[in-house]
Amino acid sequence: MDITSLFKASVKTVRLKSSAATFPVPNKSRILSKKPSSEFSEKAKKIRFQITQLKNLLVENRAAYMQFAYHLKNSAQMTDEERDIIDRESENIIRMCTEMLNDFKAECRKAKRSKQMAEFMDLVLEALSSYMNAVHHIANEQRQFRIQRELETYKFLKLNSDKKSLSAVVPPKLLADPPMMHGLQRQNHKGDWKRQQAASNDDELDDFAERVEASGARRVLQDEDLDNSNCFLEEDELSPEDIQIFESENVQLYNELKGLSEEVEQIERNVVDIAYLQDIFTEKISLQKTDIDRIANTVVGATENVKDANEQIKQAIQRNAGLRVWVLFFLIVMSLTLLFLDWYND
Repeated sequence: MDITSLFKASVKTVRLKSSAATFPVPNKSRILSKKPSSEFSEKAKKIRFQITQLKNLLVENRAAYMQFAYHLKNSAQMTDEERDIIDRESENIIRMCTEMLNDFKAECRKAKRSKQMAEFMDLVLEALSSYMNAVHHIANEQRQFRIQRELETYKFLKLNSDKKSLSAVVPPKLLADPPMMHGLQRQNHKGDWKRQQAASNDDELDDFAERVEASGARRVLQDEDLDNSNCFLEEDELSPEDIQIFESENVQLYNELKGLSEEVEQIERNVVDIAYLQDIFTEKISLQKTDIDRIANTVVGATENVKDANEQIKQAIQRNAGLRVWVLFFLIVMSLTLLFLDWYND
């Protein structure tokens, strides 16, 4: 049985497999060969990848973080713990990228490159710094928006709680008349103070029989005053004089609350300014750290250069000393030779 054709086909198959395993198949869509990437490119890509990951995280969760559409059912929701995690992770990533970039800059300054390559590396480092600052600015904007929103929510809840506590005491008709509200609160506080004063008097005058009766009479009068004040609270109509007094007190309290709200707004602006200054301070510290490292490297290099110069000066002094010795020896020998020849000639 002739199996020559089968043998040739098997040999061809083995040859193709071995050639494919030994030599990689080139990409037909590429004209030029792909150059191997350098260490500089790998580190730059690594830093850019970290910054891009942080940017994608902030942009994808921006709507849920800032609560743009939290009233919609199908919108993404986020808790305060998740927001704290995002803030903490973003700070860690930015700090890590800043340290990596500073170390990368120091390594690039130490390395000896050509002028064109040094300019290229400086441009790449500057682009990475600008990219990181832009992402850092996005994170700071989101954090400042969150702080401002929490302050506004706290202020609104505080005002709402004050309104509810007042509505539980004052009748609905008096709530409809704002000038009377603060005056009623003040009168209610006066009644509570009278009750506390009566209780303290009872504790102090238990040992004196004569004063017990007087304090009892005073307590009766105070109870009558309190009953009258409670009846006054239950009344629907007030006299014009009381209304005028309440209006003046209301205006005074409104001015005080307005001043407090302005102080709160000023504090909010100060907090935002402090956060902005803190970011600038952090950035300046990172730049100063880079400058300090560069100065330290320069000082170390200068010290080594001074040591080398001292060694060279010592060697030069030694060489000059040997030369002087030979010159003196030559002069002495020649002088003796001349003296000997002069003596011999005589």
